[in-house]
Amino acid sequence: MLLSVRSGLLIVGGVLLALAGPCIAASETPVDCEKDGRCRTLKTFFARHGSPLQSMAAIFIEKADRYGLDWRLLPGIAMVESSGGKHCRRNNVFGWNSGRTGFKTVAAGIDFVASRFAHSPIYRGRTSRGILAAYNPAPKKYPPKVIRFMEQLEAGPVK
Repeated sequence: MLLSVRSGLLIVGGVLLALAGPCIAASETPVDCEKDGRCRTLKTFFARHGSPLQSMAAIFIEKADRYGLDWRLLPGIAMVESSGGKHCRRNNVFGWNSGRTGFKTVAAGIDFVASRFAHSPIYRGRTSRGILAAYNPAPKKYPPKVIRFMEQLEAGPVK
């Protein structure tokens, strides 16, 4: 029984269904920082740098896994662009679009940037180094700054 259709909402038999708008896919499994060493490492890293992003560690890991990115990439960019969220505007910890783009939440910004890195023709299929070279107009100076933070998270090659 259809009761009302307004503003993208459908009320059927007393049940409210959203027809449009953002949502989190039911298949996404939240990262458990107690069990995932990367998440614990990231929380410690952000804490050591006095970053307010410490509470977002699980989201960084979850989005990196969802979009097939090196889990260190987005935190590294956030450290360079906003000192780990200390100096950002409109929940944009990545300086996306030269800082002109705002996001409803920091989590929404993390998802947006991770999604673009995975799906945009500018970034899709590139290594972390390739993404960094395309992300900033100073490709010879920018990647080494981010890579230094990535290597602080986990020693090992950054591809």
